[in-house]
Amino acid sequence: MNDLVRQHTALSESDLEWLHLLVSEWQLLSDLSFADLVLWVPTRDGTRYVSVAQMRPNTGPTSYQDDMVGHLVPRGRRPLLDAALDEGRIVREGDPEWREEVPVRVESIPVRREGRVLGVIARNTNLLTVRTPSRLELTYLQSASDLAQMIAAGSFPFPGQQVDMDASPRVGDGLIRLDAEGVVQYASPNALSAYHRLGLASDLVGHHLGRTTDELAPARGPVDEAIVKLASGYAPRETEVEGSGGVIQLRAIPLKPKGTRIGSLVLLRDVTELRRRERELITKDATIREIHHRVKNNLQTVAALLRLQARRMDSPQGREALDEAVRRVGSIAIVHETLSQNLDERVEFDEIADRVLAMVAEISPGTVVCRRTGRFGILDAEVATPLSMVLTEILQNALEHAFAPGEQGRVDVSVVRSGARGGELAKKRGDGPRSDGRLLITVQDDGRGLPEGFDPRRAGNLGLQIVRTLVEGELGGGFDMVPAPVHGTRVVLDIPVEPQK
Repeated sequence: MNDLVRQHTALSESDLEWLHLLVSEWQLLSDLSFADLVLWVPTRDGTRYVSVAQMRPNTGPTSYQDDMVGHLVPRGRRPLLDAALDEGRIVREGDPEWREEVPVRVESIPVRREGRVLGVIARNTNLLTVRTPSRLELTYLQSASDLAQMIAAGSFPFPGQQVDMDASPRVGDGLIRLDAEGVVQYASPNALSAYHRLGLASDLVGHHLGRTTDELAPARGPVDEAIVKLASGYAPRETEVEGSGGVIQLRAIPLKPKGTRIGSLVLLRDVTELRRRERELITKDATIREIHHRVKNNLQTVAALLRLQARRMDSPQGREALDEAVRRVGSIAIVHETLSQNLDERVEFDEIADRVLAMVAEISPGTVVCRRTGRFGILDAEVATPLSMVLTEILQNALEHAFAPGEQGRVDVSVVRSGARGGELAKKRGDGPRSDGRLLITVQDDGRGLPEGFDPRRAGNLGLQIVRTLVEGELGGGFDMVPAPVHGTRVVLDIPVEPQK
C-alpha cells in the first residue's frame, strides 16, 4: 500500500498512516457486512482511481476471485465511486452487478479524515446465498451500517488505537451489541458460551454488561470501575476478564454513526485454554531455570570438595590435577548459572568467556594479560557448555606451558562469527562447506612456543584430549595448534553454529 499510495496519489504521510489504521481495522467491517472491501484512492491528477488494499470476509462468500490491489480504473467508469468521492456520502443506488453469473451488490463508503475525503471503500456483497436473515445476521448488518457511517464521518478508526488483528477478538469469536446505557441488546451464541464459562447462569440480554462482568470476576473489594466502564462500551478499549471458570478477552467499540454514542459493540474471545497453556509454559520455564540453578549449586559443591581434597594432598602433581578439575567443573557451572537466569536454552557467551578468562588467569605463574576481541554472540546451551570447557582447557594450557614463573606475557582470544559457508580449517583440510554459520576462535600467546616436532593430534596431554574430543566429536568442528607467526603458539577452533540473527 505504501508504494501504491506514494507512486500514484498526492496523499501525505499522515493521510497514509490513517489508511493503515483503517486497513488494520476493516476486517471487522468486512465480516459484519458479509462483503468484500476494496479501498480506492484517486490518483494525483484526479483522472483515475488506484486500488491500494483489499479484504475478503470470513463470514460469507467472496465477490472477487482475483486480487484487485494495484488496479487502475478511469474516473467515470464506476459512478458510485465518483458520487461517494464528490459528495462525501455513502452511495447505495443502482442495480446489482453480475460477475461470472453471480449477482453482487456494490456500495461506496467515503473515507474521511479531518474533513477531507481520502478515498472510497467499495463494499461488494455476494447475493448468491441471500436468504431470510437471522437475528445474528441482522445485528451484524446494523453494526456494519453504523461503522460505515462512522468511516464516512471520519470518526472511525479511532486515532491511537492500532489493533493487532492476530491477537484481538474477531466477529466470529463472539459479539455483543449494547445500547447507550450498556445494556445487552443481543449476544451471539459464542459470546453467551464464553460468559457461561465465566460462571453466568442466565441469559445476557437485558442485563448491564459492565456490572454483570464485574460480578463474574473474582472479588476484589470495591466495584472495579475500569471493568464496568470498558464492558459497558463507553470507550475503545481492550482487556481480559478472569472468572472462576475461564478467561475472556474483551474489546469494546463505541458506535457513534451520527456523532452521538447510540451503543457499543463488544467483541470477545474465550482464551481460557490459551492462558492455561501459557501458564504451563511459564511453570516449565521456571522449573528448567531452577534445575540449572541446582546443577550450578551442585557443581560448585563438587568444586569445593575437590579444593578441600587438594589442600590435603602431599603430592604437588596430585594437587595440580585436582586444581585443574576444579577449573573444569567451574567452567560448566558458569554456563548453568547463566542458563538459570534466562527464559530459554540460549546464553550470551561473551559474558561466560570473560568469566572463564578471569578464572583461568588466577593460575598464571607470572604477569600474563588475557584479552578478548570480537563477539561470540548468543549460543545454544548444547554448544555453550562444551565450548566453555574447551576454552578453559586451551587457556589453562597456554598459561601453564607458555610462560616461565614470573614471566610477563599476553594471551589474546580473537573471535569471528559469520553466516558464510565454510571455514578456515574446513578449507585447509578440503572438507568443503558444512554449515551456514561459523565461529572461528583463535587463542594466541607470545610465550615460548611449541616443542620441536610437537603434534597436537598425538599429544597425550589430558587437556588436549578433552579439547579434541569436544570440538571434533560433540561440536562437529575443527581444532589445530600451530606455531604463531612471530613467536608463541596459536590455537584455532572452527565450529559450526547457527547464523547470527
